[in-house]
Amino acid sequence: MSDPKPLEGLGTCPLPLRVHRTVQMAHGGGGRAMRDLIERVFRSAFSSGTSVPHDSAIVDLEAGRLAFTTDSFVVSPLFFPGGDIGKLAVFGTVNDLAMAGARPVCLSAGFILEEGFSLERLQQVVDSMREAADEARVSIVTGDTKVVDRGKGDGLYINTAGIGVVADGLEVSPSRVRPGDVVLVSGDIGRHGIAVLSVREGLAFETSIQSDCAPLAGLVARLIEAGVEIHCLRDLTRGGLASALGEIALDGGVGIEVEERAIPVEAPVVAACEILGLDPHYVANEGRLVAFVAPADGQHALEVMRSHPRAAGAARIGQVVSAHRGVVHLRLSFGGERVLDLLSGEQMPRIC
Repeated sequence: MSDPKPLEGLGTCPLPLRVHRTVQMAHGGGGRAMRDLIERVFRSAFSSGTSVPHDSAIVDLEAGRLAFTTDSFVVSPLFFPGGDIGKLAVFGTVNDLAMAGARPVCLSAGFILEEGFSLERLQQVVDSMREAADEARVSIVTGDTKVVDRGKGDGLYINTAGIGVVADGLEVSPSRVRPGDVVLVSGDIGRHGIAVLSVREGLAFETSIQSDCAPLAGLVARLIEAGVEIHCLRDLTRGGLASALGEIALDGGVGIEVEERAIPVEAPVVAACEILGLDPHYVANEGRLVAFVAPADGQHALEVMRSHPRAAGAARIGQVVSAHRGVVHLRLSFGGERVLDLLSGEQMPRIC
């Protein structure tokens, strides 16, 4: 793994460790104090120690096409059942690359720190990111730090970018979705959003609801290796399953029909949503995807997904149709149907 550059922040926002337990602002230029923080917290976690720090990381890539993505993470609270902002930042970026059929290779990480943020908590986040990167088999090779005034940063924000390699001839896109395609979901939905909300609002449920935060690149790679004809993939983050389906229907110019009884939702999530007045189809996930595959590969793809530990609860939930293009219809368990429309606003803010 290439060494990260010295994470910048050496100009207007230096970060000397005048108080050793919290992040502090200071006047003047950067220098030794910022370097000390980088060496102590970031470089010790992400660097292999094999090259000299520089303004850019040099990464050797195999021949092929590149996928490139970026994302920002502002979740509140920073730590929640099943995850934290660091794990979320790594897995979220890796998953975005995987949805294009890419094998993730490397990430960058930018940290926006609020003055007074605990160095102990920062170390916990960085350690979590390192563990997540190891699990996802990806390297964090470069980054940046900046500090904002006390009260103006809500503790910590993280920005990431990721690069992946896409095999020649592989195209995974809404434009490839066709009537007859089978719609599969990789597991139960709604756990991440409810896990975050329960901590933020101080809610106590009889059963602890854990976020599904997890990397999905290995699952996608297994589908590709198994020869499944994948037309489109989408991770079910902001806006949940309903929003992902709605976006693909619009972008692909197709209609989608899904069965409510076929969509896996754990009973505690159903109960929590009923109490909170939420629709689980719109609740965010961080370790789930929806796959559109060719009709002949529907059953095969389902079996492949269920053979992977991240998708043991995978289910076939519907199909693509030529009618009502751009619209998703949900066939209700008790009969009838309704439209799963895109939300006009954010149902639950600050969940990623």
